[in-house]
This record gives sequence, C-alpha cells and structure tokens, in this order.
Amino acid sequence: MSHPTVLVTGGGGFLGRAVVERCLTRGYTVRVYGRSALATDLAARVEFHRGDLADAAMLTAAVKGCDYVFHVAAKAGVWGKWEDYVRSNITGTETVVQACRDHGVTALVYTSTPSVVFNGESFRGADESLPYGTEFLCAYAETKATAERRALEAASERLKVCALRPHLIWGPGDHHLFPRVLAAARAGKLRIVGDGANLVDVTHVDTAANAHLGALDALLAGRANGKAYFLSQGQPVKLWDFINRLVVGAGLLPITKRMPLRRAYALGALMEGLWTLLPLKGEPPMTRFVAVELAKDHWFDVSAAHRDLGLKPAVDTWTELDRLAATFRAKG
Repeated sequence: MSHPTVLVTGGGGFLGRAVVERCLTRGYTVRVYGRSALATDLAARVEFHRGDLADAAMLTAAVKGCDYVFHVAAKAGVWGKWEDYVRSNITGTETVVQACRDHGVTALVYTSTPSVVFNGESFRGADESLPYGTEFLCAYAETKATAERRALEAASERLKVCALRPHLIWGPGDHHLFPRVLAAARAGKLRIVGDGANLVDVTHVDTAANAHLGALDALLAGRANGKAYFLSQGQPVKLWDFINRLVVGAGLLPITKRMPLRRAYALGALMEGLWTLLPLKGEPPMTRFVAVELAKDHWFDVSAAHRDLGLKPAVDTWTELDRLAATFRAKG
C-alpha cells in the first residue's frame, strides 16, 4: 500500500516545518512549497517546489498528485502593501483551493489566525460563533479573514476543508516573535501598553503542529469539515507576565515602563501616517492594531478543538518558556 503524498505550503518555516516533521514521522511522502531554500537536513527528506504563493502555475504543479494539503504559508506582519497581502493571502489561497479541486485532493487544512475576528475589543472565552471582524486595522487580518472564508466555502464531500486559528505561536525555531521581543527589550523600546493585566492565549509550536495533524485525521474521519477552530495551550496567560518571564530569563531587565492604550493607539495612527506618506522602510514601531493587541484580553474557548481535533498542550507553558529563555541567555 502506497503512502499518502502531502503538500505543506510554507513547510520550511516555523510552524510549517513542525507540520512537515510530523508528516514524515507518519511515513507520508512530503512535498514542500516555498520561496526560500530549505535547511539541508530537511531538503534531503522532502520534495521541494520553489515558488511564490502568487505563482499559480508553480503552486498548481506542486499540488498535482497530492492526497492532502496543509496550507500554512501566508504573508504575515502588520505592515506592508495591501496588494501584496491580497496576492499572497487571498489569491494564493484561492489558487490552492482550485488546485486541490482540479487534482483530487481529499483534505485541506488551512492555517488561519484569530485575527480574522478582530474588532478592536477584548475577547474573553469567546468561541467560533464569533463573526468575522469588520474594522481590522491591518491588511494581514483582513486578507486572512477573506482567505479563510474562501477556504471554508470550498468544503464538500469531495474536498474536506477546515481552518485552524492558533494564537501567538512560539517555541524553539522561532526566528521572529521572541527574537524581536528581546531585541526591543535590549534597546529599551518595550512598553507595557494598558494596565498590564490583560490575558491572552499562547500556542506552543508543537501544540499547533499536533493540532494540524489532528485536523487532518478529523477530516478523514468525517469530522470538522467546513469548520474553523481556535487553538491555544488551553490556559490564557497574563501577556506582560509572559513577556517579562522571557525577558528576565534571557538575562535582561524586566519591562516596567508603561503607556496608556489611548496614547499607544494615537502613536500608532501617527506612525502609520508617516510610513504611508514618506514612505519609510520596515514596519512602524507601533500601529493601531499592535496597540490593541498588546493591551486587551484575547483568549478563546478551545473546547471545540479539544473535542474534534484532540487538541491538548504538547508542553507545559511555563516550564518550556523558562527552558527557551535560558537558551537565549546562553547565546548572550
């Protein structure tokens, strides 16, 4: 009996690689689609297709012959050209969906984000009945919401689809979130926005990757089709306690300086204007979206993912955070 062939878009990235490793462990034949060359150890074990999400011909060729697809790749970040987000996140997802339909793929797991329900307000234990947002404040959230809708609208008995919304993915192999937080802390640029008591969900990369495989199993077993699921460790943390545990564990001074949300929001609006007008390179140090995310509660009811996907934390949050912080301290 031949092993299933699986495509992982963005399989060379942080979450994507963790999904790839689990597919390989299962004995699947794995293809990876991405823009950048893979690490040598991974390249020897998968079939690599180089291309951009906007390249329909290359993307379709990568899907052809696959049984299942994990669409992990996306244009992330809170700042950039609107058309770039549309091309990668919306058009790219539509291309993946159409290629799956054309080539008989039976299951598609789409990696989404809780930002699809962003509305500027706090979320405290909300579930998947939340409507999509309407005032997103950033192109990433808005285009991912449209892309998630496109993916779920494609769900059928022939092509089973579900969407996963992991919140704040972290863990070993992260080259973006924690390194950026620590760089800002070293530079003295981090501020506690708001009262510092806001609770947020976090998701270890192993928890998120396991849930992706659980979602595939659920689809193949006749569950989860056409549905979206919030993912997390299952226990929200105080965001600034979490950040300071990382910062102090890495050998830096804790963040104590504060900024009211209203001021951070106004500063974000000002910087967005400057970056648009001039324009300046890179992302603004503050945006309205980031200000809200840093100050308000964002935690969700993940009982549906527990029930349908077998979601459970792969590690203890605080133990693993301390271990990871120690690796940053050792690097200096």
